[in-house]
Formats: sequence, C-alpha cells, structure tokens
Amino acid sequence: MADHDGEGAAGLESVSDPVVSEVSAPAAIVPEGGGAPSNGRRPKWMVPVVVAVVVVVVVVAGLVGWRVVESRRHGAALDSCRRAVKTLKGKTGSDRLAQYREAAGIKSDQVKDAKTVVAMARSVKDAEGIKEPTIRCKASMPTGELNAAADQAGKIDGKFAALSKAAKAVTASRDAKALDDARAALDGKKGEAARLLADSDGKVADNATRDTLQQAIDQAGQAKGDKAKAYRDAADALQAAIDRVNASVQAKSQADQQAAAQAAQAQKQPAQRQGTTRHRQTSSGNGRRGSTQSRRPAYRPSGNRGSGGGGGGGSSQAPAAPSAPQGGNGGIDWDQWIDQHKTPSSCHAGEFCPIG
Repeated sequence: MADHDGEGAAGLESVSDPVVSEVSAPAAIVPEGGGAPSNGRRPKWMVPVVVAVVVVVVVVAGLVGWRVVESRRHGAALDSCRRAVKTLKGKTGSDRLAQYREAAGIKSDQVKDAKTVVAMARSVKDAEGIKEPTIRCKASMPTGELNAAADQAGKIDGKFAALSKAAKAVTASRDAKALDDARAALDGKKGEAARLLADSDGKVADNATRDTLQQAIDQAGQAKGDKAKAYRDAADALQAAIDRVNASVQAKSQADQQAAAQAAQAQKQPAQRQGTTRHRQTSSGNGRRGSTQSRRPAYRPSGNRGSGGGGGGGSSQAPAAPSAPQGGNGGIDWDQWIDQHKTPSSCHAGEFCPIG
C-alpha cells in the first residue's frame, strides 16, 4: 500500500515538471512564411510615418474647415450687401428721386410752414445731392469688400431716409397751404356768383344762364374733403357759369342799345320828311315870286306925246303903275295889273299904248 502511494507521488512529480517549465518559458511567435520570431518589437520608421500622416490629415481637415467657414462668411457678406443695396434702391429709385427733386424745388411762399423748406435743403446737402448711388455687390468680390459695400449702403440709406422724411414734410406743408388757398378762393367765388345772380335779374338775354349759375352755387356749397382739387374744380365751374351770365348781360345790353337807336331813328324820319316838305314849298314859292317879278313892266313916267305946235294932236297919259302898299306884307299883284292894262286892239298910231 505504501509502495503504491510512493509510486503515485513519484508519478505526480514527473508529470508536474514539464508543466512548470512550459509556464516559465513563453512560446515563441513564428511569423507566417517561416521567418524568425519578432519577439514583439516594431520598426523605428513607423512612428514618424504615422505622425506625418496624422499631421497631414489635421492640416487638410483644417484647410477644408477654413474653406467651409470662409465660404459661409463670404455668402453671408454677399447676402448682407445685396439686402442693403435692395433697401437703398427702395429709397433711390427713379420715381423717388423725382419726388425728392420736386420737394427740393418748393419755395417758402408755397408752404404753410417755412421750416420744412429749410429742413429739406439740409437733407439734400447731407445726402450729397439727389442722385442714384452706385454700389455693387458681386460674388467675385472678397468678403471684406462686400462687408464694406454693405456698410456704405447702410449709411447712404440712412441719409436718404432722412431726405424722404423731409420731402414728405415739405410736400404736406405745400398741400396744406394749397388747400387753404383753394377754400378761400372758392368762398370768394361763391360771393361773386351770388352778387351777380342778384344783380342780373331781368338783365340777361337768356335766363337759363342764371339757372345754371344757381346750380353751380349749390354744388360749390357741397365741396368738401382734404384735397385742393375738389375746391378748385368747384371754383372753375362757378367761373364758367359767371362768364355765361356776364355774356348774356352784355348781349341784352347791346340789343337794348340797338333797339333804342332804331327807335330814335324812327322818330327822326317824320321830322326829316316834314322839314323836306317845307323846304320844297319854300323853294317853290320863291321861284314863283321871282318869275312874277321878272314880268313886271318898267315904270314909265307920264308925259305929253304929240306933234309939236299942232292943234289937232291931243296928249295921252300912260297909266301910272300902281304903287306898292306901304308897310304891307304882300307885294303888288302884277299879273292882275297887266291884265287890266292890256294893250287894246284899237291902238292907233301916234297914241300912247300901254305895255302889252
């Protein structure tokens, strides 16, 4: 029994020896292909290569990152510049510039508040004149230039914003004064129309013109609003109606003058005819009187006619011419006298014969 235990112990010792030896000496690593074992060592050139590769990767990654960031910055600058220019163009378009120029041309006597004209002039000076700015935003421009252009556009936009505000103020002041003036002018025109309507009663050639004037007066009283044009239009309508009434008054006045002249001429014609008749009668009477006077015989004084110293011859005395009445208005009726003293048919020679 004891021998058996001893043999077993001896067997155990023989078995344990190889195991201990195997543990204490590690197994060698045999590379594929039958090379010599490496014993766990790396080549010396591997570390620098790895470091270089890492550096390159980091540099490339940095460059790529920087390019991405720069591209984003450039895009943001380009977008900002374009937005600034677009905003500026909203205040400097052709229509807006025309409005600014119109406002700059308004004078102090055209506005209700002269201070607005002064403010407008100052704004124009600050904006360095009313002209369209030339700011460009191109993708080819560097980021810095794009940012600078955006800043410049913003500054100019602020100046034109002030200019726009000043232009609105001066324009509103001008419109306010124009509205006041238009209302005052319409009130004056309504008064003129009312006076003419009263004074022209019965003095127009066409009474319809007065009816039109009354309608214009009624319509003018309905004018309202904050636009001067409405009051100007009403005043123009009143003026047109006033002109028609005045023309009708003048037409009736001319017609009345012509009628009066014709009536006066008609009254003068009978008097002229009577005067012509008297003139003809007077001329006819003077003609007969002259003819009668031309037939008067020459006056011969009485005297003795006969043979001188003869006893047989008697003396005959010519009839004496009648004497004109003294102080009378009429003359001698010579025709009657001649008829009474006609030469008798038995007038003998040697005797006195009256004038026949």
